[in-house]
Amino acid sequence: MRQMNKILVLFAVLLIGQYAVAQPPARKKEQKKSGATTAATYEVPLSERAKSQYPTTTTPTEVVWKRDIYRTLDLEKEKNASLYYPVQPIGNSVNLFTFLFRHLIAGSINAYEYNLDGYENFSPENIVNVRELLEHYAIVHEFQGADSTIVVNPADVPSNVVLSYYIKESYYYDQRTATFSQRVTAICPVMHNAGEYGGETIKYPMFWLKYDEIAPLLTQQTVMSSSYNNVSTMTFDDFFTKHCYEGDIYKTVNLRNLAIAQYCKDSTAIKKEQQKIEKQLADVQGTLWELPRPAADTTAVAADSVATDTKQKAKGEKREARAARKKQQSASKKKSSGGSSKSKGSTISVRRQRR
Repeated sequence: MRQMNKILVLFAVLLIGQYAVAQPPARKKEQKKSGATTAATYEVPLSERAKSQYPTTTTPTEVVWKRDIYRTLDLEKEKNASLYYPVQPIGNSVNLFTFLFRHLIAGSINAYEYNLDGYENFSPENIVNVRELLEHYAIVHEFQGADSTIVVNPADVPSNVVLSYYIKESYYYDQRTATFSQRVTAICPVMHNAGEYGGETIKYPMFWLKYDEIAPLLTQQTVMSSSYNNVSTMTFDDFFTKHCYEGDIYKTVNLRNLAIAQYCKDSTAIKKEQQKIEKQLADVQGTLWELPRPAADTTAVAADSVATDTKQKAKGEKREARAARKKQQSASKKKSSGGSSKSKGSTISVRRQRR
């Protein structure tokens, strides 16, 4: 009887364990059927301890030289495609805006107002109200539960119309480490809207994100980094830290607080100004220490070496030719000298015979 009771107890424990294991997948399946996703289900904020495991490099406050640059990243360019695809989530793969949007409505990160002057302001009073943001951009959403949790269907996330980003870069020379560095400090997603009747596309910068705040999260999401090798991946943080993007300069921090388009007359002048700024950055880095010579210079040195060897060889051949000519002339003189002496001797002998 006791043995039978033990068997029944063991069987009950197994059933309870199986039921407990089966519950989470069942809940996930039910949520998947509903088609709605809440902030709590798709992203969990990082704890302070977790954030400490992903240290980020901040810009030093005391540097001898610094320049801030603003670029626009066109997601239709091949080098920036990793930020845009997949447009709709495929398994665990999401694009950058979907990833950031999920964390934003989950409360994991803060967004900051995009001011009319285009400069970022990361003060607490400039933090965006998420509900107002959703209403302003007409993003379909609803609230559930007693705490009014924000619910957004994945199909309603406007990741397909975020076709560019504004980023801010800081170039600086740190005298303490004697290093010249470049790092992204802020990101702004930009929506593109062609309007109901087509026409010129209008850009709507949505909000600024402070890179130091989102960097610990960016280290957790990987993206495909190559069209040639589909297993080649990197994190979003690697993408920005390694400067894998391609962007055009549209503004710098300057005394007059003007964007390039405000003081350049046409596209040609804008292009020249962009090239001028890029060259200034390269020149500053080049004057800090002697940079390695590029491949073109190495080729030129090799060509000069070959030319020098050719000249020396030609000079040697000329010397040998002159020496050969001198030798030949000397031999000719000796020969002519010996022939004349013989003729004199024969003349004398003939005269003697006649006498």
